[in-house]
Amino acid sequence: MNILLLGSGGREHALANAISKSPSCSKLWIAPGNAGTSTCGRNVAISSTDFSAVASFCVENEVQLVVVGPEEPLVKGITDFFSADDRLSQIPVIGPTAAGARLEGSKDFAKSFMLRHGIPTAAYGSFTAASLSAGYDFLTTLHPPYVLKADGLAAGKGVLILDRLEDAKQELEAMLQHAKFGAASSTVVIEEFLHGIELSVFVLTDGEHYKILPAAKDYKRIGEGDQGLNTGGMGAVSPVPFADADFMKTVEQRIVRPTVEGLKKDGIGYRGWIFIGLMNMDGNPKVIEYNVRMGDPETEVVFPRIQSDVVELLSATGNGTLDQHELRIDPRTALTVMMVSGGYPEEYEKGKVITGLDRVSGSMVFHAGTSTDKDGNIITNGGRVLAVTSLGADLAEAQATSYASIREIAFDGSYFRRDIGKDLE
Repeated sequence: MNILLLGSGGREHALANAISKSPSCSKLWIAPGNAGTSTCGRNVAISSTDFSAVASFCVENEVQLVVVGPEEPLVKGITDFFSADDRLSQIPVIGPTAAGARLEGSKDFAKSFMLRHGIPTAAYGSFTAASLSAGYDFLTTLHPPYVLKADGLAAGKGVLILDRLEDAKQELEAMLQHAKFGAASSTVVIEEFLHGIELSVFVLTDGEHYKILPAAKDYKRIGEGDQGLNTGGMGAVSPVPFADADFMKTVEQRIVRPTVEGLKKDGIGYRGWIFIGLMNMDGNPKVIEYNVRMGDPETEVVFPRIQSDVVELLSATGNGTLDQHELRIDPRTALTVMMVSGGYPEEYEKGKVITGLDRVSGSMVFHAGTSTDKDGNIITNGGRVLAVTSLGADLAEAQATSYASIREIAFDGSYFRRDIGKDLE
């Protein structure tokens, strides 16, 4: 099978690694890819949101399956684009229609979807510039901290958690009246703050059937002990000790099944991943948010644990036969630690030469933000640079292996958290 994977991050390298190992994969292209994905297939210089270029490439190269990594092309309607083109309509796209992608593309839509289908989530209200005063009033009904979310996509920066009521009011005004996050914050969702432990649950669905993939816990703050600014993710662990069989059964009954059935009831086409970010509140799960793609860096610990043929699972997702395939999971623990550029998540420099990758053994190094220079050196090309993933018989073994591997890798200004997984010991 000829496969095109869209995206360029650590998530896509992990996906490319799994896809390339399948005997069902004849050719794999990654658009645009990075220095790491080039070892799994061939990178092509096409943006994932340039639908016309993607379409031409698929026709010219007889692509038989398109796997969408990031959310932006899904929100912009790449699945609908393929369905509407006679040349492309028979090529399955792993990713929802634009209507389904609104689960991530609009926080207001996602909250109303959960309310409509009885899916547990935080109390909320949605406000625009015209209802700013009502937003102020709603804030006074909540207890701190206060959660403000830009309705649309804001490159991972549209969520604010504030301790003081006055700060929350000021930020609400900045979002609604002064376009702090551009058009993404023309509507703002205000939520009650949920206390508990976060968990990432991943579902693969063909629209009718579903498989629950390994759960994971990620670490979003830049500093150890979960201090400092939010990032795109500094590491992840799978499995998560508290997410035992009983808890996951509750998640399936209260959240997963109602979500898949709710999409069907609403007539929304959905073939792809559903990423459910939830809070474990003393055994009671509540949904924080939906994403319509795999998480990053969670993919870097979820997919190394999948023992089934990934291409068979994705192909079955595309043709509606997912129930006919078994999902086999490696019982070992996977842990990934993200190496990032100095200054991230604020200003940082690119173009730093990375050394030591050839000395790593016992770990998988997934490239998140890399490229190559004119001399063939692998260089940094983003804030999050490398995800160093290891499998171990237990958490301690996976930790030790990843951190030993990190000691072999160097680039100027590199930083990583030294406490990934420590809270789960």
